[in-house]
Amino acid sequence: MKIAILHATDRLAGRLFILFVTMFLTSCAVLGPEYTEPEVDWLNKWRTDLYGQIGSSKKQKKLDLQFWWELFDDEVLNHLIKIAKNENPSIRIAGLRILESRAALGIAGSSLYPQVQQINGTLNYVNTQQHGGESSDRNQNFVNYQAGPNVVWELDFWGRFKRGIEAADAAYFASIFNQHDVQVLLSSQVAELYFAYTTTVQNITITKQNADIQKRSYEITELLFESGQESELDLQQSKTQYLSTLSAIPNIEITLTQIRNALCALLGRAPGDIPELNTVSGQLPVVEPLAIQEIPAELLMRRPDIRAAASQVAVQSAQIGIAEADFYPSISLLGNIGWSGNTINSTPDTGSISVGTGINWNIFDYGRIENNVRVQDARLQQTIESFQNNVLQAAREIDDAAIQVVKTYELKEVLRESLTAAERSLELANSRYAEGYSDFQRVIDAQRALLVQSTNELVNRGNNISAVISLYKAIGGGWFETPIDEIIPQSLRDTMKSRTDWGDLLTEPLPN
Repeated sequence: MKIAILHATDRLAGRLFILFVTMFLTSCAVLGPEYTEPEVDWLNKWRTDLYGQIGSSKKQKKLDLQFWWELFDDEVLNHLIKIAKNENPSIRIAGLRILESRAALGIAGSSLYPQVQQINGTLNYVNTQQHGGESSDRNQNFVNYQAGPNVVWELDFWGRFKRGIEAADAAYFASIFNQHDVQVLLSSQVAELYFAYTTTVQNITITKQNADIQKRSYEITELLFESGQESELDLQQSKTQYLSTLSAIPNIEITLTQIRNALCALLGRAPGDIPELNTVSGQLPVVEPLAIQEIPAELLMRRPDIRAAASQVAVQSAQIGIAEADFYPSISLLGNIGWSGNTINSTPDTGSISVGTGINWNIFDYGRIENNVRVQDARLQQTIESFQNNVLQAAREIDDAAIQVVKTYELKEVLRESLTAAERSLELANSRYAEGYSDFQRVIDAQRALLVQSTNELVNRGNNISAVISLYKAIGGGWFETPIDEIIPQSLRDTMKSRTDWGDLLTEPLPN
């Protein structure tokens, strides 16, 4: 009977061994959906010409979108953007996140190898003392020791670890795209603040010029009042107009300082003077109709933030496979080599080797695993919807900026003529007042109109430049592939090396 049982046990063990080998050889199943980039149904039909800016007969020279700000032909701006891309904290943080995700990818990759590789050991001093009883007292002292390596290797039958690597790899690419997106935002922010500073300088100049004109009128009315030729009403009106214009200057100067401080932050500097701005005269560049040859829909899908959103979909897609793997047993190879002994001469040392397999299977989970899969699937759909929303918002940004470029350009000539008319109106009002054909109120009105029109004309020119900047940002211009040694400055890499062994991660080229 015992022999039959032993034979049955041997046959069962043999079958289990064959089953295990078969499963090992066929362990190619990877659970969960394969990643496919979400489709944007409406994008193929979106064929905007950016309100006539694509295919226009009036074009600038063809520009490299990586350096779109060169269209302004401003060496100071070029220099400031270069400084910002080297010194800005946000771009350094984005670079460090690339290193973080690269190291995380290494952690995920290690899961394909034995997860436990340990050497265990103990060393104990033992002292025993026996007292009383019939036997004589006896003391014993010895050292007990044992050591041996222990290995546990969970096999990736269901693709849990492969999906983990897939998620980490997508997150790695997302970090690279995010660094590109920081480049886009940084170049546009520097350009925006630079021309906002220039516009504000010009606004101060215009306001002071108008204040000087009004001051002369005030001085004339003061002399006429003192000589009894004019009423006090004219004097007080001219004084009110002059002081009102003069009082606007401090607020504009506050704005100028705030813009400068914001620019300092982008340059990685403490608030204070920016020597590069000392040569800014306040003259805004004239921007001709844009020369964009590419199809906006194609440019949109190359935007770094859109690529990063697509990578996040890939990250979450892999999480479903990781969650589904919990439905099935985890099977591990186990190995242990042991050696133990003591210093008692009458006892032998012991060595052992054990090799086998282990299985861990949550049979009753009361819906936990199934609901976790549902959670991951819902999160996947959320990332897909987020991707779709990002594409929609990007298209809106392109269209908004394009119409603003066109309309502010159209307004330029209208406001220029309006400013010329306001200047002529003031000239005529002064002449008629001096000749006694009109009262001083006409002069006050003409001065106020001149200030308003000169400010409107300046603001529109600034808005036109801002719209151009926004358009190039919206189509994802201003980033380029950066070598790892430029993403992380040498001084920073030296500091990190002094703390931690980074191996080749600080020098290994980034993927294209």
